[in-house]
Amino acid sequence: MCGAQAGGPDASTIRPGETTIQGQVTRDGEPVTGYVRLLDSTGEFTAEVPTSATGQFRFYAAEGTWTVRALVPGGKADRTVVAQKGGLTEVAIAV
Repeated sequence: MCGAQAGGPDASTIRPGETTIQGQVTRDGEPVTGYVRLLDSTGEFTAEVPTSATGQFRFYAAEGTWTVRALVPGGKADRTVVAQKGGLTEVAIAV
């Protein structure tokens, strides 16, 4: 189960106690806009959100192992993360 926060995170939308995966997509240290996908531990598509203008994204997910995939013009990159129940997992993705 996943709830996606469209358009990137806003501090006012943080849900205390929720299992949260969030981060930023960059290229050469600069924010990149595009899309970020959340894939479950078997590689199945779960959710997708656009990044904000500053390359940020957020997913509310179940605890467990996830792949976060950035898809931006000219590139893509994957990061594997382990989300803890009720915790915040920060992900930096450079493409």
